[in-house]
Formats: sequence, structure tokens, C-alpha cells
Amino acid sequence: MQKKLIYIALAVCTFVLFSCSAARDILHDGYYSAEMAEFDNYGWKEYITIRVSGGRIVFMEYDAFNLSGFLKSWDINYMRVMNATDGIYPNAYTRQYARMFLDSQGTEGVDVISGATHSYHTFIKLSEAALANARQRNSRTALVHRDSG
Repeated sequence: MQKKLIYIALAVCTFVLFSCSAARDILHDGYYSAEMAEFDNYGWKEYITIRVSGGRIVFMEYDAFNLSGFLKSWDINYMRVMNATDGIYPNAYTRQYARMFLDSQGTEGVDVISGATHSYHTFIKLSEAALANARQRNSRTALVHRDSG
């Protein structure tokens, strides 16, 4: 009889633990954003917005803006300089990172793009912050500091 009670107790504990961890992974429908708390040394502030529908991420925008609100992915001069030195530019790598994120439904499937390593690390931090907001149904923009883990 005691063994039976122990097995039942273990089964209940396992169910409760599994239910709690599964609930933490639920993404609530809506729009969720994260942005860097400060501008970088070049005057850009990166941001991410995701849209969750039916518990899945169906849209992602990843870019950066400057003080005037101009988007980094539209800066032709920046693109020319970066493409010449790094072989990649913002309009390309922002879309590639977003596509990998959408395909894998998270950061696990996002690989570093050669020439956009710094942006990769920022992208991962911003993505995790936006996902945390989606799990908590928090529609406020998360501010991410450069030195945060």
C-alpha cells in the first residue's frame, strides 16, 4: 500500500512539474518588443518586434534606428561600407536572423552570420527579452542593456 502511495505521489509531482514548465513556454498572442536601452557607438539602437498568433511566432521585425528615426537597413552609405569590409549589410543580415528565428520558433536555430557577429549577440538578447514578454503577456517594450546577460 505504501509503495502505491509513493508511486501516486511521484506521478502527481511529475505532472505538476511538467505542467508548470510547459506553462512557462506558452507564448500569448499579441505584439511584443524589445530594444536596446542605449544607442551604440555608431548612433544606432537595435530593436525587435514579434507577433504571436495561435501560440506561434508569425512575424518578426529586426532593425535599428538612429536619433532621427532613420532605419539602419535603409542606410545606403552604411550598406556600401559594411558590405565592402564585412561582406554583409544590415538589410541582409536582419532578414536572415529573423528568418532563422521564425523557422526555429526561437533562438536555438539562429546561427551567427559571418560579418554580423556583434549584431548576432544583440539579436539573441533582444529575442530572449521579447519572448519573455510574450510568455508573461507583457506588452511593454523590454529595455536591454549591452552588458546584460
